[in-house]
Amino acid sequence: MSIEQAYNRWAPQYDTNKNRTRDLEAVALRATLGSITFDRCLEIGCGTGKNTEWLVRRALQVTAVDLSEQMLERARKKVSSNKADFILADITQNWSFVAQPYDLVSFSLVLEHITDLEHTFKQAALALNHGGYVYIGELHPFKQYSGTKARFDTEEGRQEVECYTHHVSDFVQAARRHGLKLVDVNEYFDNNDRTGIPRILTILLQKV
Repeated sequence: MSIEQAYNRWAPQYDTNKNRTRDLEAVALRATLGSITFDRCLEIGCGTGKNTEWLVRRALQVTAVDLSEQMLERARKKVSSNKADFILADITQNWSFVAQPYDLVSFSLVLEHITDLEHTFKQAALALNHGGYVYIGELHPFKQYSGTKARFDTEEGRQEVECYTHHVSDFVQAARRHGLKLVDVNEYFDNNDRTGIPRILTILLQKV
């Protein structure tokens, strides 16, 4: 099934299933962005709103975008704020939903489903104010190397979502080609056990 179909099917159980990747990325986003100020945020891959709830408390306006209508339906119910606008869109196309520049563009567990990082970073850079930030929170490629990917269980069995592996250098170099410099990189581990394989990779970029 397509990525859109997979997340539509996953949506009813997404918030209730045990999901260490979902939960740790939420921690990572808050830690990475806690000291950064932003008035306007473009949240790519808002899902059911796990991060939108936090972002609307920090920003004056949040544009929350997702490919899945079922995910968006749950996010709209979860986030009752007039500061949030929810938009159904495919980010592999031109970002026609960008009307004004943003101070922050965030990607949460999205880029593993995108083959063309060049297009994505180009659109993100165009959407940013000068000096604006890009936050990336992804399943760590080390986890991908070991076979971990987005998946969920249904009555028909385990469903795996289509994923692509991007190395750390892929993110950094693609960003650099579109005027986004590396500000910070970090790794997050299950139970903060740094002897194991990191689960989440975060990258913070800034438009120069």
